[in-house]
This record gives sequence, C-alpha cells and structure tokens, in this order.
Amino acid sequence: MRSSVLLTEAFGHAGHTLHTAGGTGGGHTYWNACVANLQLRGNGNFYDRRLMDENKYTVAVKLGFGDKRINPDMVTDKLPTLPFYQLSLTVPKPPVSLFNKDAAIRGMIVFNGKAKCASCHVPPLFTEPGWNTHKAAEICIDDFHANRAPDSSYVTQGLAGLWTHMKGGFYHDGRFATLMDVVNHYNDCKKLSLSESEKKDLVEYLKSL
Repeated sequence: MRSSVLLTEAFGHAGHTLHTAGGTGGGHTYWNACVANLQLRGNGNFYDRRLMDENKYTVAVKLGFGDKRINPDMVTDKLPTLPFYQLSLTVPKPPVSLFNKDAAIRGMIVFNGKAKCASCHVPPLFTEPGWNTHKAAEICIDDFHANRAPDSSYVTQGLAGLWTHMKGGFYHDGRFATLMDVVNHYNDCKKLSLSESEKKDLVEYLKSL
C-alpha cells in the first residue's frame, strides 16, 4: 500500500465542487486558505472545526490548526482573486498521435453505456456535479487515505486532460500503473463483463479526453 498522495491536475476544475483526492474540504477557496495558513505557515486566520478532533488529528489539534487566529492577518485579503485564475485554466487537448480515433469513438459508446463510467464521470465535467465523493467500498479499494480526511471519502476526479498525467500511476496514490489496470479494476469491481476489445477501446477514449 502506498502512503503518499499524488497531486491532482491544476486545470479544468470549473464546475467541480471538490478538487483533491480526499473529501477534506471544498474547492480551491478552502485549499488556498489551508495551504497558505497551515502548510506554508502564513500569518493568517484559518478555521475548520473538523481538525479539532484530537482522536483523529492529534498533531493538528496540538498545533491549533482547527482555529488559527493571527492579528494582523497577512493572508486572507490576498486569496480572493486566486480562485478566479485557477478556475480559468482550461483543459489541454491531447495530440492526435496519442490515441486511435476510431477506437476512441467506439470507446465513448462503452464509456457511456456498458462500462457505466458516465454514471460518476458525468460529461462534460467528467466528474459529478454537486458533492462528488464516494466511499471506498463503492469503488472496491481500501479506505486508508479516505479515513485521513474528515469526509472519509474519495473524490471523483475529473477525467478531462487525463493524458497529461500518464506517468506515476492512477488513483490518489498511483496504485494502478496504467489505464488498462484501472479499467480491469472496475471491470472486476462492478462485474461489467467487458470484452478485451471493449477495454482497449475504452482506454483509447480515456486518452482522448
């Protein structure tokens, strides 16, 4: 089991509620404040009562992360414009040489139909509008990282621009080395009975997003 968490893509988050692997907070607004004040130790204010649970977050409680108050606050007034920039970052288009176009067209049909991918990765966001999380049992994996987040869930990551992070593995911790590994996992988890050709077409479609 891997203990580290991969960074998510920085683009294409307009319309998403949650952006990181675990359902810890909200979107960019929450994480900008969290990173600036807690991780970068900026001189500003931050509040999250969930981080006051000493049974779950002993270190956070000890450091006062759940209710950090600094006067004068040198952080908060710098943050409001940052999400506008972050949400303006559009999804880069994949090079046509990266995928087989005909197979990708067939894969789109599998994605939206037999494979049931679109039930969670809803086009055009390719995640869920609203609170886009799932419990570990729903996706047939362990809850190690999910339980480190107050929401105890994993975020349904957007798939647009998936081609830009083909190295380092997939899922929050890179546990699946290839897209085919991911497809095989869901084929087993959801009992989809996909044929080998359907799996290959689905992979080509994922590379085309």
